[in-house]
Amino acid sequence: MSDDFEIRPIDLLDPASHDDAARWIEVHAGIQRDLFGDRGSAWTLEEIQGFHRAGDKKRVDRAVWLGERLVGALEVMLPTRDNLRQAMLWLSVERGHRGRGIGSALLAEAERICAAEGRTTIMVETEWAEGRSDEAEGFATQRGYAVGQTVLRSEQQLPADRDALREALAAPGAEDYVVESWVDVMPDEWLDGRALLQQRMSTDAPADDLDLEEEDWDADRLREAQHRARESGRRVVESVARHTPTGRLVAFTTVGVSAGTPDLGYQQDTLVLTEHRGHGLGLRLKAANALRLMEELPAVTSVRTWNAASNEHMLAVNRQLGYTVDGYSREWQKVTGSGE
Repeated sequence: MSDDFEIRPIDLLDPASHDDAARWIEVHAGIQRDLFGDRGSAWTLEEIQGFHRAGDKKRVDRAVWLGERLVGALEVMLPTRDNLRQAMLWLSVERGHRGRGIGSALLAEAERICAAEGRTTIMVETEWAEGRSDEAEGFATQRGYAVGQTVLRSEQQLPADRDALREALAAPGAEDYVVESWVDVMPDEWLDGRALLQQRMSTDAPADDLDLEEEDWDADRLREAQHRARESGRRVVESVARHTPTGRLVAFTTVGVSAGTPDLGYQQDTLVLTEHRGHGLGLRLKAANALRLMEELPAVTSVRTWNAASNEHMLAVNRQLGYTVDGYSREWQKVTGSGE
């Protein structure tokens, strides 16, 4: 609390608060425009509301008011199925209203919420564009946060060279695998196998110094996540690799397209199980998915992805597919206790 601004709870699901909720999400989106111009990433309010209706995280939201204007936004995400000592923050303050202590007050509020919920590992992300620097570095380090992971943001322009993609898909070395794809609705018979892949995403993908535990996924949780995406207007194109001798799904890659940015695909998770690496499956999957994306959603003109700087193999795959780096992010982490 300050003489000139006030932090208040905000209910993003309350119809009576719709205008404030729209302004809250616009604060976050405005920071992305400030960082990346017209290439910023942004969630729609409908997508955020969908996350709130899901049961795998508790979400606590705050807004900062300066007089009659909402100028700051905070969300504290608290996993409820796994990683129960963890909290993730989403914090934004309009550039024109910085220097008043709003960011410090919001972070302090977030840490109070985390302490009250018994969360002892707090994570928050910062971003910056290629050719610039991380403006939040001093803010984070002065408040006890350390870098847990550095991530590269890259983009692939579409339409890509179809012949080159087909050549990558047909390269030798994966005779025991077949690639299959779906759009918007995952086949029911895939759910159990895909849930296991999603769970392994939390252990097989590079985590560097982040304090993460294995996530708890099953078919019901995955089905709910897919339903939530459809309800928010998000389109999904996914490809998987099936190991033909066993019939098991062993790898996947997913691109989501928000209703708010129908020309931009967000490359989400990509995983090849550790025991099935070495067969070029990551390249094949991304090539197959790009072909299916161009076929099904021709309005998409680019795909954006984020990869750990330590994930040299996937970064090499991206370069082969024409991705170019245009930004960076850091996952910052603060451990406040043992959680025992």
